[in-house]
Amino acid sequence: MAEANESKKIEDMSFKEASVELEQIVRSLESGDLELEESLERYQRGVEILKSLRTRLATAEQKVQVLLDATNEDAPVTDTTSAPSTAYLDE
Repeated sequence: MAEANESKKIEDMSFKEASVELEQIVRSLESGDLELEESLERYQRGVEILKSLRTRLATAEQKVQVLLDATNEDAPVTDTTSAPSTAYLDE
């Protein structure tokens, strides 16, 4: 099963699928049964999955915070649509 997931693009995997694959990678690395090259390949894939999971989690946390703020009538509303553009700063 791990080999089927490893050929799948990370961005095409669900959060749960990516989490399961990362757990499998960690277990295989901890076992110490892999050759050096395979260990490095799995480690690299694990780092890529971890980065993707962290990004997805941060995005989800931001969405939850927006929803919580929207349900809290006392919370100030942050409207970023009227913020000035900063595109010219790098020019």
